[in-house]
Amino acid sequence: MLLKSKAIVLHQLKYGDSRVIVDLFTREQGRLSVIVSVPKTQRGKLKKQYFQPLTLLSTELDLRPLQQLQKLRDASLLSPYSSLYADPTKLSIALFVAEFLFHALKSEQQNVPLFDYLASAIEWLDGSDDRFANFHLVFLMRLSLFLGFYPNLDGFYEGAYYDLRQSTFCGAPPLHRDFLMPDDAAKIGLLMRMDFTTMHLFQLSHADRNRILDVLLSYYRLHLPAFPELRSVAVLREIYS
Repeated sequence: MLLKSKAIVLHQLKYGDSRVIVDLFTREQGRLSVIVSVPKTQRGKLKKQYFQPLTLLSTELDLRPLQQLQKLRDASLLSPYSSLYADPTKLSIALFVAEFLFHALKSEQQNVPLFDYLASAIEWLDGSDDRFANFHLVFLMRLSLFLGFYPNLDGFYEGAYYDLRQSTFCGAPPLHRDFLMPDDAAKIGLLMRMDFTTMHLFQLSHADRNRILDVLLSYYRLHLPAFPELRSVAVLREIYS
């Protein structure tokens, strides 16, 4: 079956001398792995730069239900980036987001609202000025909405605890260890008030950003089985240290 779909590149792996396996999140089919022959010259249709992390593509796919690796027949840049790969800080954030999504969307089926959220967030980061220091935090918080465990604000007040398992605020510690003390719970409440256009109005220290990132990663590990340690986190810690 031939299918045309928008797609986001999550990861690529070299496969032999002239081929790569590319993990895509597509708008029409969700997560797919495709095998691509990449020419060594710039004359071919499928160029190596198309498969950098978070590249937005317009694709034509040859889908075979019984095959693990699908065939990418054609691709073109859907939205060429102006600064995502040129700005070192944006690039570090982009590599973190790509690695995060590679693991978080392992078995994600078609989810058009999720795809549209990811595409618009990536384009926002590319087009932003210097007010994107909180991007990765807001991105992860809002991503949880599409994956089914966005926090419930009911019961939030100063001094509340946060039950990481139930995704709810509560007046007393739950009867398990997976909860946040009031100081960290307040950071979740603060983060839920932010969006990409207003997040620069919220002043966070480097220590605050790193602590919130730790909390969010722990939160995701509770809700996504076998979610691993991410190599790109160390780079973000260097930026925000």
